[in-house]
Amino acid sequence: MTLAIVQLATSAPDFEAQFQRVLHWSAQTDAAIEASVAEIIADVRARGDAAVLDCTRRFDGLSADSLKALEIGQDELRAALGVITPAQRSALEIAAARIRTFHERQLDACGRAWSYREPDGTLLGQKVTPLDRVGIYVPGGKAAYPSSVLMSAVPARVAGVGEIVLVVPTPVHGSVASGGGVAGASAARGERNPLVLAAAALAGVDRVFTIGGAQAIAALAYGTATLPAVDKITGPGNAYVASAKRRVFGKVGIDMIAGPSEILVLADGSTPPDWVAMDLFSQAEHDELAQSILLCPHAGYIAQVKAAIDRLLPQMPRRAVIQASLVGRGALIQTRSMDEACAISNRIAPEHLEVSSRDPHRWEPLLRHAGAIFLGAYSSEALGDYCAGPNHVLPTSGTARFSSPLGVYDFQKRSSLIEVSEHGARTLGPVAAELALGEGLHAHARAAQMRLELP
Repeated sequence: MTLAIVQLATSAPDFEAQFQRVLHWSAQTDAAIEASVAEIIADVRARGDAAVLDCTRRFDGLSADSLKALEIGQDELRAALGVITPAQRSALEIAAARIRTFHERQLDACGRAWSYREPDGTLLGQKVTPLDRVGIYVPGGKAAYPSSVLMSAVPARVAGVGEIVLVVPTPVHGSVASGGGVAGASAARGERNPLVLAAAALAGVDRVFTIGGAQAIAALAYGTATLPAVDKITGPGNAYVASAKRRVFGKVGIDMIAGPSEILVLADGSTPPDWVAMDLFSQAEHDELAQSILLCPHAGYIAQVKAAIDRLLPQMPRRAVIQASLVGRGALIQTRSMDEACAISNRIAPEHLEVSSRDPHRWEPLLRHAGAIFLGAYSSEALGDYCAGPNHVLPTSGTARFSSPLGVYDFQKRSSLIEVSEHGARTLGPVAAELALGEGLHAHARAAQMRLELP
């Protein structure tokens, strides 16, 4: 087969217009979704457990008499470790250990309190405290994601979070994605994925509820009689989940509003073309809206990658999704040079950026905007998704220009420490008073001046 993927060259006179069409993706949520989510959140706020149960029955086809019946206990989480295969357990344990090690180093680098004293005795510093309770959303409508459990729960535990509450939808076969759409068939329970439960056990999750969609986000944000309100919600989800996270932000913190997955490969032609083709597939198979782009200065190598795509695609179990993604949003772009490829990469600010080059460290200093940068031919993005160690929850849709991967710092907050000595008050008081008077805030000025007056 021959795939009709977009092929561009930066030297073409119409490149900029064609490039913008490739990048275009509307993040605007459908008005019907927004209206449905607003209704669900209002219902959960008003009726709590009863509303969550109704939504779970309507959208996941999962019936229960109480929300407590949809909670998975620690015994079942631990039992899942014995249900999965030895190979699966070993893979989970290795991945969890690597993720924990990376985030412990991150804690040492940026998550510690500090302070210093000035010569007059004034103490200034920062106090770092973990969040009391966080909620983790793990998608479960189309596939199981134990890796997402590890990527959110492990850094939360490393940060010292007091309680971790995980929600994961378990829709019955044939029901729709959680949080909207047509109701599925009624059932006693959905399928509880043992890998997800085992990951929760290894990561130290405290409570797990088999609910999803906008109703789960609302329950986490506002609390119900059974499910406690959290301080922050992390984790990706469908359009209903994204809309709900956007609406509850302010009541709780959120990590980010995630868009479709993305990969950008910068290639100098030295990597086997099959490897690059499969790396492009690895993101395209997530979703029809995922984006996979190759930037390379060599036309011959781009042709080899295109031939590999055409040859390998029929072998892929998710070939229909991959094809739709590559045709709809993929691109193979010939640049004038690797330097130009790096400049275009910075404009895109991709979620995943592979530098598939003999000398990746030559180009890395030029790359300023990316969620994660994979250096060298052996650094497959798939390794980062599962077990390399750094977090796979990354900014998408160009937001890597101003945001960062999920990390220990997302599960902590910082408080400034200010202890001004008597001598320091005499030094700083006139400065503060002068600025306060300039702003017309006389009580501020007087408060500073009073410290200058001896009893």
